[in-house]
Amino acid sequence: MADGGVILYPTDTIWGIGCDATNPEAVKRVYDIKRRADSKAMLVLVDSAVKVDFYVNEVPDVAWDLIELATRPLTIIYDGARNLAPNLLAEDGSVGIRVTQERFSQQLCRQYRKAIVSTSANLSGTPSPHCFADICDEVKQAVDYIVDYRREETAEATPSSIIKLGAKGEVKIIRP
Repeated sequence: MADGGVILYPTDTIWGIGCDATNPEAVKRVYDIKRRADSKAMLVLVDSAVKVDFYVNEVPDVAWDLIELATRPLTIIYDGARNLAPNLLAEDGSVGIRVTQERFSQQLCRQYRKAIVSTSANLSGTPSPHCFADICDEVKQAVDYIVDYRREETAEATPSSIIKLGAKGEVKIIRP
């Protein structure tokens, strides 16, 4: 990932396509692999809540409670993203960030020391894969590296909940 590489890896939810979230060329490659319009923002993973401050201008106080109290993976969309590739952000400058609690993806983020893009490992418009076996060959062949961990799992994984936090404390549930 350090040189703009793209990986296929298991996350705390479903298998994801990932890259350095600060590298615009790597982010473009992910959009190209997914055949996805770059106007559709992608989320990032970080390994701890303290990292959120580095990627968001102002974290609403309620975010800390939501992160701490979440019982399943939770992606929070924040206004005022910073220190990330511009083509990763939504048109309004917001970004979705998930503090991963899953051991592997957490360690990956910790070792890399940067936010990592995490978008479902599918072509745009097709169903998200529930396990590694569901990922199409086109995606597998397009990435630079496929993590050799949890490939044999067949349990159906579920995507994260998504909440958007406004600058004035508004809370909007995007996906319960």
